Amino acid sequence: MIRFLLSAVLVIPGISAAQQPVDFVRPMIGTARMGHTYPGATVPFGMVQLSPDTDTIPYEMNGQYNPDVYKFCAGYQYSDATITGFSHTHFSGTGHSDLGDFLIMPTTGPLQLNPGTAAHPESGYRSRFSHDRESAEAGYYKVMLDDYQVQAELTATNRVGLHRYTFPASDQSHIILDLTAGIYNYANKNVWTFVRVENDTLITGYRQTSGWARTRTLYFAMTFSKPFKKYGHRNDENNVYKGFYRKFDQTADFPEMAGRRITAWFDFDTKAGGQVQVKMALSPVSTEGALRNLQAEAPGWDFDAVRRKAREAWNGELSKVQVTALSDDDLINFYTALYHAYLGPTTYMDVDGAYRGLDQVNHRAEGYTNYTTFSLWDTYRALHPLFNILQPARNADMIRSMLAHYDQSVHKMLPVWSHHANENWCMIGYHSVSVIADAIMKGNIRGYDAMQALEACAQTARYKKYDGLEYYMKMGYVPEDKNSSSVSKTLEYAYDDWCIAQVAQKLGRKDLYDEFIARSRNYRNVFDPSTGFMRPRLSSGAFRPAFDVLSTHGQGYIEGNAWNYSLYVPQYPDDLIALGGGKKRFTAHLDSLFTMHLPDAFFAETEDITRDGIIGNYVHGNEPAHHAAYLYNWSGAPWKTQERVRMILEKMYKPAPDGLGGNDDCGQMSAWYLFSALGFYPVCPGSTEYALGSPAIKSAVIRLENGRTLTIEAPGQSRANVYVKTVTLNGRKLDRPAISHGEIMQGGKLVFQMTNRPSH
Repeated sequence: MIRFLLSAVLVIPGISAAQQPVDFVRPMIGTARMGHTYPGATVPFGMVQLSPDTDTIPYEMNGQYNPDVYKFCAGYQYSDATITGFSHTHFSGTGHSDLGDFLIMPTTGPLQLNPGTAAHPESGYRSRFSHDRESAEAGYYKVMLDDYQVQAELTATNRVGLHRYTFPASDQSHIILDLTAGIYNYANKNVWTFVRVENDTLITGYRQTSGWARTRTLYFAMTFSKPFKKYGHRNDENNVYKGFYRKFDQTADFPEMAGRRITAWFDFDTKAGGQVQVKMALSPVSTEGALRNLQAEAPGWDFDAVRRKAREAWNGELSKVQVTALSDDDLINFYTALYHAYLGPTTYMDVDGAYRGLDQVNHRAEGYTNYTTFSLWDTYRALHPLFNILQPARNADMIRSMLAHYDQSVHKMLPVWSHHANENWCMIGYHSVSVIADAIMKGNIRGYDAMQALEACAQTARYKKYDGLEYYMKMGYVPEDKNSSSVSKTLEYAYDDWCIAQVAQKLGRKDLYDEFIARSRNYRNVFDPSTGFMRPRLSSGAFRPAFDVLSTHGQGYIEGNAWNYSLYVPQYPDDLIALGGGKKRFTAHLDSLFTMHLPDAFFAETEDITRDGIIGNYVHGNEPAHHAAYLYNWSGAPWKTQERVRMILEKMYKPAPDGLGGNDDCGQMSAWYLFSALGFYPVCPGSTEYALGSPAIKSAVIRLENGRTLTIEAPGQSRANVYVKTVTLNGRKLDRPAISHGEIMQGGKLVFQMTNRPSH
């Protein structure tokens, strides 16, 4: 088990002075049997996400996809016994990957420039390690590299990663900078790398890759706390053309390194207990920008001071929600979820606002922070709605970043899944629309023009070259024989169109309202009354004959089956219930979702789902049915929402290294936990209402950005008391199973009276 050593920074009511929110963070809680989160050093929403990588599994082998690489989406796999080094960029909880830039590894003894293998770590520079000598906390990581007896410590600012290596006595101490290393790596991923040795403590350079982001360039400035005595590099590529640089011996003490496969090394003499510190500053624009970032954020060599500031930054953010709970395990789950929620989106600009745009031109963010890492198919559901409560200013900046993406897009589309000045087009829908609509409808309009944002949403939704939209606009659905995952796309487009209609109505654009409210009802075009499920249709108009309601593959869905996806009409739950035969039949249908058995065969080939992420046929490990447990509120059985939510919280979230029942997906799984533990959830972002559930905390105090405070209390709370007898807001009984955004932001006291009996 990981050890966590933290002391108090702020005194918070309900938590003892010896235990603050950061004390309950467990950065290693990740996907069951998968390593999709990482135990690294970062600050909230930081550009640098510094973490150990535990293997070098390639994306392909013998020209074929290597399924083992999926376990290393975040670079770190808890079950591994070796560490290959510490790289500076990572994704948290994604089902695909990239990054892993600028891997640094300290070693001693004979110099080795390849990572070796997990079975024989001595064949390369990697090292064995033990979890007994590893600790992780918010903003800090420490591990003993057993093969070298080097203690590695990591911390970070927003744009700078700091390493502190404590060496044994050796005249063969090395720090390796591997520019070939990366996550989801393959032979041609590195387009180019470049390194300059500016002097005996300062190195600059860049790395250009073609991966998930196909034109990604990241610059760095790296500096050492003491001069190195010798340096050099190896370039593994074997070009026929050598150029006239061949007149030099470039392998040692040559200050310019260039090529596709550069691994550099720097030698030191060290005494027992001697330390070498390394600072690595990143920039999306230039090495000059990286140097400015370095000077602005980490000008000195006080590692412990930077560590304290990182911890204080985390404590400041986590302290916005002050929770008391039934157990420390519940506090660990809550604050780890909040930690995960604040890992991204990530800052993507220098301290002066400079960043590389989608058009590959340098821009400057004036008056806002430019962000990247938009996993929008996941995060529109709960993470961005959470930000509208806890981080509204940041969320407005994220929207400004999306609108800048739109302005720079040759397609004139808002982001779908974007990172590092690239659109990677992953997943479906155009869910920037949902994020923007949710903010506008909730009054979070800061620094951007709402009407211009509406026009960007409408233009995005009309780009007919995108993923079946031409057919959707013409036929009212996406035909499966023309475009795969057609049912999922039709349902998600219809929801996004509803979001556009709400904003159009609010802003007085009747033309856009009429256009998109009509499109928002297109979900009806894929409903098959003969089966009671949403079903793929062909371009002929007929439903596709072969149809399996349990299968995920080839049935018109993506990351879900008909049982889960047929519930996806969040904009019209009453109509969905009517299509399902009325409240009584719909309630029975929901009951079956949670209690039936889904045989292994139906998810055996699905990488990101294991039995751990499934309850009955409800797949919590993927997002399409995250709202499903709350639909009982509309079918007249809110007590069933209450018991299902509490069951999911207990089964899908545990304070362990493999404690999540699915990918965290850039914070969506964690945002679901946070909302549900607090007692309400945004079933339909773009609406101003949240469905009430069953809080899992005893009390919570939410410090809102507007200066007000919302207090949540759950008298009678216990493991058995999962039902809600009454809900009052500021002493007034709520006569509906919902609370509005305005009521939350006004602050006050929300009280759930808990009981062990359902209130029929």
